[in-house]
Amino acid sequence: MSADDLQHRGWTFLSNHAHVLLCLTRDSTMRIRDIALEVGITERAIRNIISDLEETGYVERVRIGRRNSYRIDKSLHLRHPIEQRKTIADLIRAIHD
Repeated sequence: MSADDLQHRGWTFLSNHAHVLLCLTRDSTMRIRDIALEVGITERAIRNIISDLEETGYVERVRIGRRNSYRIDKSLHLRHPIEQRKTIADLIRAIHD
């Protein structure tokens, strides 16, 4: 099912923040343009999400020449009270298994 098909249905189980984090887990040097295409939202929205993730310590941006690489702190806990006992590593394992 394509991103367009999903958007027409109105919702997904994971947030765009989770989708961006999972993209960066798969490829830490993924370009914002490519993340936007994968997630199905604008490049500006991706920049805002990455900024949110950086401000809260989930992601650290590392400059490598003209490109960015992103380090994910997998030890941090998820934010919502329902899943706050689980870590980013737990989320990644659950999705990528």
